[in-house]
Amino acid sequence: MERKKILLVDDSTTALMMEKMLLSRGPYDLETAGDGEQAVAQATANPPDLILLDIKMPKKDGLETLQELRAHEATRDVPVIMVTTRSERANVDQAFEIGCNAYVYKPINAEELFSTVRELLSAEGSS
Repeated sequence: MERKKILLVDDSTTALMMEKMLLSRGPYDLETAGDGEQAVAQATANPPDLILLDIKMPKKDGLETLQELRAHEATRDVPVIMVTTRSERANVDQAFEIGCNAYVYKPINAEELFSTVRELLSAEGSS
């Protein structure tokens, strides 16, 4: 199976370590970004196959970051999974309106995360 590149974006080093630990079992090359500005710079320069994006971050939150990613040609179609503790319906709706592909809540359920990642990466490959 071809290795896929996943960009993990979160201002929490603990959350990034947890995501890396969970996804390191798979055929993935994992990169990290500590905030939205760094994520946009990395993703537009060298687009990943998938992005896991936290909503609540300093400088530029996940919704602003998602909006900027969707505005760039290089990242317009990269699948994005929002990863967050925020379950308010308005946040979920807004994320999907902007263009996220899936929503995963913290604390992360490993099987749910793997299933969502596999589903989005296989859909990307078939399009």
